[in-house]
Amino acid sequence: MKKLVFMFVAIAAISFASCAQQAPKAETTDAVDTTEVVDTVAPADTAAVDTAAAQ
Repeated sequence: MKKLVFMFVAIAAISFASCAQQAPKAETTDAVDTTEVVDTVAPADTAAVDTAAAQ
């Protein structure tokens, strides 16, 4: 009889443990890389080029 009571208590404990509220899962969002690479070239000094060509 004790074994039967122990089994019912064990089943009840497992039932209560499995029905506990679980923390809500965090929403997964897709990671988007927002880094933009801009390749620029510094403007040449045209005054020096014109002066060198004129001499």
